[in-house]
Amino acid sequence: MSFWDQRYAEPGLAYGTRPNDFLAAVADRLPRGRVLSLAEGEGRNGLFLASRGFDVTGIDRSAVGLEKARAQARDRGLALTTLTRDLAGFQIEPDRWTVILSIFCHLPSATRRRLHREAATGLVRGGAFVLEAYTPQQIGRGTGGPGDPDLLPTLEELRSDLAGLSFEIAKECERDVREGRFHTGQGSVVQVLAFRTS
Repeated sequence: MSFWDQRYAEPGLAYGTRPNDFLAAVADRLPRGRVLSLAEGEGRNGLFLASRGFDVTGIDRSAVGLEKARAQARDRGLALTTLTRDLAGFQIEPDRWTVILSIFCHLPSATRRRLHREAATGLVRGGAFVLEAYTPQQIGRGTGGPGDPDLLPTLEELRSDLAGLSFEIAKECERDVREGRFHTGQGSVVQVLAFRTS
């Protein structure tokens, strides 16, 4: 069983039921349409947008996590499409998505750069990219996130990865992250809201 299957097989929901705070804060600025949620896990972010009328597809390598997401969707009467895929081999098609989410989706830098380049062209014109992730300054805090700096992007790296998008929010900051059992306190994060304008 993989690391993520093991984590999601534990009782309850690893990261809670509430959506990510940054996503909730910018949700009213997102254009309605098709959403691709990367590393969707147990469904908290995709279901939040589905409840607001978005057409959401959540992708994750963990079948266990996505089964929990589907169960929550059934319980709440929401529609959620799921894809069990390893993002290392997943390709984002051009001009397809109105919103792409990357919420605490920590990937090896080579995979992240490729996927983010595809995300920038995978949005339709006017589409939005939403990201929150831990930065390298998070290492050693013990409040969440991986310990490998290669998995933790900086804002400078994200600006390069997402070249061609117009950034409306682009900042590194410290904030109190309280999202389930594994995001449990002060964190060093990067937040991005960017749009495809051409």
